[in-house]
Amino acid sequence: MDSRGDQLRHQRAKLPELAEITEQTAKRTDVDNLARDARIAVDDLTTEQKKVDQDVEAVKARRTRDRDRMDQGLVTNPKDLERMQHELESLERRISSLEDDELEVMEKLEEAQRELDQLQQLVAETDDRLTTLHAARDEKLADIDAKLQQVQADRGPAAEGLPADLVTLYDRLRDQKGGVGAAALRRRECGGCRLTLDSVELTRIKGLPEDEVVRCEECQRILVRTPESGL
Repeated sequence: MDSRGDQLRHQRAKLPELAEITEQTAKRTDVDNLARDARIAVDDLTTEQKKVDQDVEAVKARRTRDRDRMDQGLVTNPKDLERMQHELESLERRISSLEDDELEVMEKLEEAQRELDQLQQLVAETDDRLTTLHAARDEKLADIDAKLQQVQADRGPAAEGLPADLVTLYDRLRDQKGGVGAAALRRRECGGCRLTLDSVELTRIKGLPEDEVVRCEECQRILVRTPESGL
């Protein structure tokens, strides 16, 4: 029962879902940080695009105003007309330059938005995986805990009536020997250290009373004699 309990506790601590949850949680943190940076880039580029759009519209509005004045004959002085014509040419160049900037910002924004969408999708997929892992972990833990409770419930009656000093020795050996305080003697072999007892030791054990505690000379575990001990 104690060995079964140790196995269950080991199984509980080493569930594959636990390792993957740790891995996926770290992955989500990294991706979420990247998504945050990408979101900042998108916000900055969106602000920059709005500014360029406003600049383009402002220059176009000025061009329209100057053209309307010329078309309506409001400017009659030849020098003023010439100056305004030069200004319109300058405005056209300015609009062309701003539109190039606008296109470049739009392309950068599209790329940044595409990257953000991919990262957000990855975050969502990781969250879905974590939800599945948590559910699987909780289901397995509940099953293992139920088995552990049953082992503990069965252990109490099984240990009743054992001498207190024997139980103390057994518990101490379990702590010292990796959880195995007692081992069966089968086919002249200690089930704890897996070493074969020599004939002299076997003869000695054979001559001991059935209720006397026998310990392995090599590992000091309690030896439990069985019909298969080879005595």
